[in-house]
Amino acid sequence: MSATVTYQLTRNSYGRLVLTDQSGVMHEGVIPVRSFPITDPGQGIALINSHGHELAWIERFDDLPETYRVLVESELAGREFMPEIKRITEVSGFITPSTWHIETDRGPAVLILKGEEDIRRLTASSLMITDSHGIHFLLRDRTALDRHSRKLLDHFL
Repeated sequence: MSATVTYQLTRNSYGRLVLTDQSGVMHEGVIPVRSFPITDPGQGIALINSHGHELAWIERFDDLPETYRVLVESELAGREFMPEIKRITEVSGFITPSTWHIETDRGPAVLILKGEEDIRRLTASSLMITDSHGIHFLLRDRTALDRHSRKLLDHFL
């Protein structure tokens, strides 16, 4: 069942997202922001203006009309960059800083872990690892890693 949408979403000639509210006021440069980007990315998305004020709330991403969903999804994809770790192939050592050679959903990568505090638990099995350049890597389910990867990771947890 589709939720009632009381606004219009379009892109302007500059590629920016434009929300027209029910009063006919156009808000240019609208930014979608997920409430729970990792644990529940399809629930609770706010459409905010350039000043950070919420213009609209999307309870469930799947309830949006298809054309709006495509616009919001493409805007989110352009803003969100978080490679997902699939495998840890090698670490330079078990003290930090250490260099990790990993395989992600976007291909092979190398990250430098400055300290154990840069590994954050999100849920019982998911982690976010921040490298020395500030790039966040998501490990969605550490129990799903191969044995070698789990063994290397366990030295840092």
